[in-house]
Amino acid sequence: MNFGAMDREAQLICRAPEVVMCSQSRQLNVQSLLAGRAQFMRHNPTDTECALWFHLSGKKLGVAFKRQVVVHRFVVDYLAPAVRLIVEVDGPYHSRRVAADARRDRVLQRLGYRVLRLEAELVRCNLNEAVECVRRAVGVVL
Repeated sequence: MNFGAMDREAQLICRAPEVVMCSQSRQLNVQSLLAGRAQFMRHNPTDTECALWFHLSGKKLGVAFKRQVVVHRFVVDYLAPAVRLIVEVDGPYHSRRVAADARRDRVLQRLGYRVLRLEAELVRCNLNEAVECVRRAVGVVL
């Protein structure tokens, strides 16, 4: 189609379906990639994620947690949807991502979630304290 002779509004109307389809296709692609990444991470947890999951699974803290879930455009370690709590276990990699993690937390907070970050070292060395931190965060809402 020759867009040269059309005015700007007509061009936008004619192109709109292409843009919407492209945008939806890209969103589906991103969601599909995130879902695949989340599934991979669920099947390949770190030692600290595994240890913490033992204490979060099965409503042991009074609420149901899901692990490695896509929220918005992020894969979060643990999510308690009933109390809108996200728990992240931060290993050494996160020490280089402080600014990015802070931006991510702000986005999640704007979406109505509370984010609790636990150092992997805390989970590894003092699992009971890490679980107690999560228990307190859950209890704030209950």
